[in-house]
Amino acid sequence: MPTTLSSNVSNNITEFVLNEGNGVKGLSELGLKTLPKQYIQPLQERITTSTIIVDDSIPIIHMSNWDDNNPIICEKICDAAEKWGFFQIINHGIPLEVLDTVKAATYRFFRQSAEEKNKHSKENSTTNNVRYGTSFTPQAEKALEWKDYLSLFYVSDEESAALWPSACRDEALEFLRNSEIVIKKLLKALMKGLNINEIDQTKESLLMGSKRINLNYYPKCPNPELTVGVGRHSDVSTLTILLQDNIGGLYVKKLDSNSWVHIPPIDGAIVINIGDALQIMSNGKYKSIEHRVMANGCNNRISVPIFVNPKPNDLIGPLPEVVKNGEKAIYKQVLYSDYVKHFFRKAHDGKETVDFAKIN
Repeated sequence: MPTTLSSNVSNNITEFVLNEGNGVKGLSELGLKTLPKQYIQPLQERITTSTIIVDDSIPIIHMSNWDDNNPIICEKICDAAEKWGFFQIINHGIPLEVLDTVKAATYRFFRQSAEEKNKHSKENSTTNNVRYGTSFTPQAEKALEWKDYLSLFYVSDEESAALWPSACRDEALEFLRNSEIVIKKLLKALMKGLNINEIDQTKESLLMGSKRINLNYYPKCPNPELTVGVGRHSDVSTLTILLQDNIGGLYVKKLDSNSWVHIPPIDGAIVINIGDALQIMSNGKYKSIEHRVMANGCNNRISVPIFVNPKPNDLIGPLPEVVKNGEKAIYKQVLYSDYVKHFFRKAHDGKETVDFAKIN
């Protein structure tokens, strides 16, 4: 690729990356030797070795005895949700083949031409439920993030069959279907930790009334130390179920500190994290924790998160069972769609969104 094209592209990132649909994958494949200035993050947002703890790790929970409704596993899940907000599960029952095929489908989608992927951009997509894009909220960001994504909001199998891209549709749906039983078990354990022993239909709908699956692509990056794959944030979900590949780069902030811990890839494992919605519903008992992704100078990286959410028109606030014994509510009732809009209206900024729901 001629260097003149690279410099032209570097001067007109918006057109090449956003409008033409090339994304950062297209930038990476130009063979740029230096990071375009639009991606250079402020010093305080970069991941540096001085803030990383190497001798600590999030809990790893074996789920193999889960069918016995093992109280020890329940306790470990609730403990991790309180102290870390993150944990990994192994022997979870989702077939490894399902995990492998959705990873392969992620690569297949992003290997398509920019023109093909761009059919699903905000400007071109026939539905708000399918969205191809780059970075997080480019129009609100002072520095862009080194990531492309495809976001798929699940309504029904019929809609997905009609509207989701064929390159990844079946595999994404299969991962969603197979995760269902794991999600329900995790929520059952987490509710027990709040002294809620039965999840009725109303509560199930509130906890997991809607789902979104994202396919994330982090291409190899020149000067990875100057940028981020994803900036500091917590998820707006109830729970996030994350499949990562074997490259690594996901960091979680240790509770009540300014230090970050790497979440090492474990073959066949799923990373679980508590989202803002569950922090609010548990009145702060369970923690939704800041996390971010480091860019990589040697390898492309993918991840596939499933976001388990309330429905857009649900009101979320501390669950009645949590505050019935005189515990003071620290969050107000918020329309979930308002909460999500507030999150997507701005750049990633740590835990700022949760303050939106706090009682002043």
